[in-house]
Amino acid sequence: MTLTIRPLRPGDAPEWRRLWTAYLAFYETGASEEVYRTTFARLLDPERPQQNALVAEVDGRLVGLVHYIFHAHNWRIEDVCYLQDLFVDPEVRGTGAGRALIEAVYAEADRNGTPAVYWLTQDFNATARQLYDRIAKVSPFIRYNR
Repeated sequence: MTLTIRPLRPGDAPEWRRLWTAYLAFYETGASEEVYRTTFARLLDPERPQQNALVAEVDGRLVGLVHYIFHAHNWRIEDVCYLQDLFVDPEVRGTGAGRALIEAVYAEADRNGTPAVYWLTQDFNATARQLYDRIAKVSPFIRYNR
């Protein structure tokens, strides 16, 4: 198995959609057709450098994705990076694909001069948290939504 992490491409639309649909289903949610189209277009738009996507590919097949967003932060001069979505096909979990996607975001953040990377997960996501606990520090913050 040869794993490649690369930027999202226009021809990835069907597989990206499959992966993102599975990610959203895990969190018991979904997106409208308009959101799918708009998000994919934004992730590829060179005029929106703050919104990005990388994919994990094995033998020409997409097996994972990560979306990340650079944004301003009032406590820092430099921007920060929000790792918004991370998903790896269940059959390749435990092979290093998730770690490789996160480390690729770390590298992109460093290239962007944006060393702070953060993300959220649900407390019941025990499998993912095993990885996250090895490559990041859990924060004491609690999230509230309107």
